[in-house]
Amino acid sequence: MSSDYEISDDDENYYVDDEDMIDGTQDDDEDDIDMDTFGDDFKVASKSKRKSYEIDYESLSQTAVEELMQSDVDHICGIFGVEASTAALLLRHMSWNKERLIEKYMDNPTKVLVAAGITVEEPLSPPAPIRSHCSSASASSRRPTRSASKLLGLASGSKSPKSPSFASPPLKATRPPKSAPFVCPICYDESPDLRPLALDCEHPFCSGCWIAYASSKINDEAEHTIRCMAETCALVAPDAFIRDLLVPEPGAPAGDPAEEAANAATWARFQELLVRHFVASNPNLKYCPYPSCTNTVSCPAAASKASLITTVPIVSCGARGIGGAAQMSQSQQLSIGLAGKEHKFCFGCSIESDHRPVVCGAAKMWLKKCEDDSETANWIKSNTKECPQCMSTIEKNGGCNHMTCKKCKNDFCWVCMGPWVEHGTAWYSCNRYDEKGGVEARDAQSKSRASLERYLHYYNRWANHEQSAKLSVELYAKTEKKMEDMQITSALTWIEVQFMKKAVEEVEKCRMTLKWTYAMAYYLAKGNEKELFEDNQRDLEKAVEDLSELLESPIEAENIPTLRQKVTDKTVYVQKRNEIMLEDTATGFLEGRWKWNAAIEGFDVPEKTEY
Repeated sequence: MSSDYEISDDDENYYVDDEDMIDGTQDDDEDDIDMDTFGDDFKVASKSKRKSYEIDYESLSQTAVEELMQSDVDHICGIFGVEASTAALLLRHMSWNKERLIEKYMDNPTKVLVAAGITVEEPLSPPAPIRSHCSSASASSRRPTRSASKLLGLASGSKSPKSPSFASPPLKATRPPKSAPFVCPICYDESPDLRPLALDCEHPFCSGCWIAYASSKINDEAEHTIRCMAETCALVAPDAFIRDLLVPEPGAPAGDPAEEAANAATWARFQELLVRHFVASNPNLKYCPYPSCTNTVSCPAAASKASLITTVPIVSCGARGIGGAAQMSQSQQLSIGLAGKEHKFCFGCSIESDHRPVVCGAAKMWLKKCEDDSETANWIKSNTKECPQCMSTIEKNGGCNHMTCKKCKNDFCWVCMGPWVEHGTAWYSCNRYDEKGGVEARDAQSKSRASLERYLHYYNRWANHEQSAKLSVELYAKTEKKMEDMQITSALTWIEVQFMKKAVEEVEKCRMTLKWTYAMAYYLAKGNEKELFEDNQRDLEKAVEDLSELLESPIEAENIPTLRQKVTDKTVYVQKRNEIMLEDTATGFLEGRWKWNAAIEGFDVPEKTEY
């Protein structure tokens, strides 16, 4: 895609406060005062610099995305000279790739129009007969074919100002001659009050079947391309056709309120599907994954795969909570953990949470490792052995080291895996048995056990912080109760006790950071860099645990001022340790400092794997 959707940061600074604007009446001599003579007294603090672990992005509402869509449609209309409905269908067919559409259209416009479902392909005419009088007879009896260059959107139509749907002809109602009453080919209804509708292909169906078909496609199949219902027809219904089907015109007779409400919801869903298709086709945009949220994030800096090895593109759509929260109780919102929560997610991968400081490739590998059966296989290797003869898996169920395979009846020693016949009665001397196969078996089991123990070390700590973060929902409720008690037992106001809520939010955020540091540490190769990383990890973890202990401690009226000071100081310290952790890790990615013990997507394959 082109860079048309890269949002400039200059727009943010366009509007300034009135008191900062110059009205042109100031004296020029006053403007020429040398401010350097006053030292630092009049220097204005510069705008805070973006941190290395942050990324530039912009949140867009659905209306803003629709404006981007309309801009693309207007661009194509100006080049091709077609109606907006035709331009919209062409862009959707080409996944909103303007450059590719222009190239294909200029090469063969008819082929593109037919493929996009805008025109009907002209059937090949049969060869002309030899005799002229037969030719004229056949021509008079044959139905005239439609021109392949006839466009569906050449007629003008109304356009909704706040809709992503574009101008196109209204519904075409067709009525057969009175001698042949209309029968719907789908429902076989022949009522005289039927309203037959058809696209430019002239395949008529009743309005009820059209509405049921469009609603099923939109709601059940999430389709935004509604084609003609005829079996061999590929013509696509324009947006105005769908709108007139589902939304009655102003002044139209009132129908069933429930049916009209359902059709209005279907039309809104259709508009949302159009926006989702546009966002999915543009690598610079990503739809917010939170339930019922229709916001979009624009982040050109993380649109390429190459950028994902130097940054973790965590973004926010700008919304909080969940859609429809007004119909949910506070306990229901707290139970799902989304009440008032900022919509943060990763722009570069499918993880719907903040997984800093680890990059997307390592985070996906870690989640896959935790979900699949690789560690189950590791446990089998650590707790079972294979028969040296038939390679069947055997688990020891007794204290004797003399093993007999039930499958092949092979006798071997469980300790050294060597043949039992060579041990005689002195099985305890097998530590001197040095057969190559036995040594390799013992080494393989030791490595497997060490690998399992190493994985469990990091996984247990990762899962512990994840569980603690989930329990923060209950901690929020406990903290609110403590805040109310502090107001009653002291002179503090509701604003003054907000330090407790701020501390809980900081604990939850830092636990998410700590959780993913263990995923990153699992894949980091040994070295000084990993030791420094684990030092920062240790300091942050200790600070978080200290703050959590303060929040869990009971409140006594005489100790409230001291508790307030301790919690405030510890919250600031925890926040600083979290920033140090994220800053150092992000800087390491930019400098190429981190080395891995496994093949991470986008990074060089390590020469040797060492744990």
